[in-house]
Amino acid sequence: MTLDEELVAALRDDYRTAPLAERDRVMLDYVAQLTTDATRVTPGHHERLRAAGFDDRAILQITLIASWFNYINRVADALGVGRD
Repeated sequence: MTLDEELVAALRDDYRTAPLAERDRVMLDYVAQLTTDATRVTPGHHERLRAAGFDDRAILQITLIASWFNYINRVADALGVGRD
């Protein structure tokens, strides 16, 4: 969480150009791929995460959290939750 409104706006606009640490950018690249098409996640994605300093436990946690948010958002969308 952050109270930095400029960072939040930059992340909304395009995380790839937001002022982030390289480690965070690598994580978000992975999460974006997982969200877009998880079938195209390769061992190379995991190697990039490891090279950025994430261990296997962290990679599992990133994967589980991103997947859960993808799942719950799809459920909410399908049920019309939050729509007027």
